[in-house]
Amino acid sequence: MKTSLLLLAALALFLPTLHAADTPPREVWGKTSDGEPVEVFTLLNAHGLRARVMTWGAALVGMQVPDREGKLTEVTLGFDKLEAWLRPNPFFGAVAGRYGNRIAKGRFTLDGREHVLAVNNGPNHLHGGARGFDKRNWQAEAVGPNAVRFTYVSADGEEGYPGKLTARVTYTLGEDDALRLDYEAVTDKATVLNLTNHTYWNLAGAGDVLAHELRLAAARYCVPDATLIPTGELRAVESALDFTTAKPLGRDLAATGSGYDHCYVLDAGLPAAPVLAAVLREPRSGRTMEVLTTEPGVQLYTGNHLKGVTGHAGQVYEQHGGVCLETQHFPDSPNQPAFPTTVLRPGETFRSTTIFRFSAR
Repeated sequence: MKTSLLLLAALALFLPTLHAADTPPREVWGKTSDGEPVEVFTLLNAHGLRARVMTWGAALVGMQVPDREGKLTEVTLGFDKLEAWLRPNPFFGAVAGRYGNRIAKGRFTLDGREHVLAVNNGPNHLHGGARGFDKRNWQAEAVGPNAVRFTYVSADGEEGYPGKLTARVTYTLGEDDALRLDYEAVTDKATVLNLTNHTYWNLAGAGDVLAHELRLAAARYCVPDATLIPTGELRAVESALDFTTAKPLGRDLAATGSGYDHCYVLDAGLPAAPVLAAVLREPRSGRTMEVLTTEPGVQLYTGNHLKGVTGHAGQVYEQHGGVCLETQHFPDSPNQPAFPTTVLRPGETFRSTTIFRFSAR
């Protein structure tokens, strides 16, 4: 009996250590205005890549990636203190929802009923409204040594959307130097859904991104009106909007006005498994990021409205200080019946995957 008790005591000491080794390090970073703790998890792989994710907005707080010489650098835009994340910001690193991107005039009709949403971007609805998923504190669960699953339950009627929606996003950092985002959602009423991640990337770690070279697997784009709502036309890319072969982001940027904010139609359509959508390369460091997705589109945004935002390590982010590659369905799809549907119904499960894979050469 005495021997058995000693063995149990030894096992009790061993199990917490084993559990800690099998889950990513976590810390309470602070609290929301409602007193909810905000947790941050650190994902590491054997090659030194480091991703930090948090419950507030299910956001990617930061990502450190080596250059061709092995030097680690922060390659996302964001903040080092929770207080800055809790204030209004340009959606740094967050999961945007319930509907990422724009819905015209904040209205859509589903099954014969009109739904009215917040108008928070000129005449339109943007990224879920006044308090979208980026401004919610998600629940977190470690699901492996380098994986965290965030869950948020959006109430029926929240921000004007129908249905109680349960959304999940799982971040996994692999030994293949890829950060994988797996999305899932279910609802108890018919609703619309468009989840995306709004990370701003700068593979140089500082300065602007105009020398970054981008290639998109997209021969068409959604033609926007003056308020960035699609007209419904999917037009062949040409001139400044053509990234079918790699070119610097700054080469033709002046021809767009203030910069790119365009939804590209991916050639693969709606693949069952992630396929290559984009390749972003920073020539000086050699850092390269491949983007693979199961989504039909990617919004290219070159940080056109950044101005004087103080972020990681005291850096001041100015215009074009980061680039977003937001994999998603097309803007205003609820009002565009010719676009791939974004309707989710009871009994269905929404699933989507996006992968950011890094290398240096």
